[in-house]
Amino acid sequence: MATESKCTFQITGWDEKTYQEIEGSAKLSHAKVTQSYSGAIEGTSSIEYLMSYTVQGTATFVGLERVSGTVDGKTGTFVVQHTGDFSEGIARSSWSIIPGSGTGELASLRGSGSYVAGHGEPAQVSFTYTFETNA
Repeated sequence: MATESKCTFQITGWDEKTYQEIEGSAKLSHAKVTQSYSGAIEGTSSIEYLMSYTVQGTATFVGLERVSGTVDGKTGTFVVQHTGDFSEGIARSSWSIIPGSGTGELASLRGSGSYVAGHGEPAQVSFTYTFETNA
């Protein structure tokens, strides 16, 4: 049975570098990000984002995040795949746990979620998960 939950994360570090300038002020960049989680997920994470900015100041991003912590009293790590966008000062992402990426007591964790975050504010995360019995 899937559990629907909520948590928040706060960005604790952001190191972004442009790797290609595109005519008209658009750019491609890579960001290394660290975060801390509280709520349904308790722990920390590191993310590698690839981002494409437009001349209008919006962006689209993809990323891989390794979360280390506790979910439902179980400890370990897992990897999340992100797809999202940024516009009007708000980042939105849909994500899913990569099956087989979990370690420790989180080896059988499966799930997906989404978040919405304003610049510098804690992100509000919705998270649905299960623990597969045959993983």
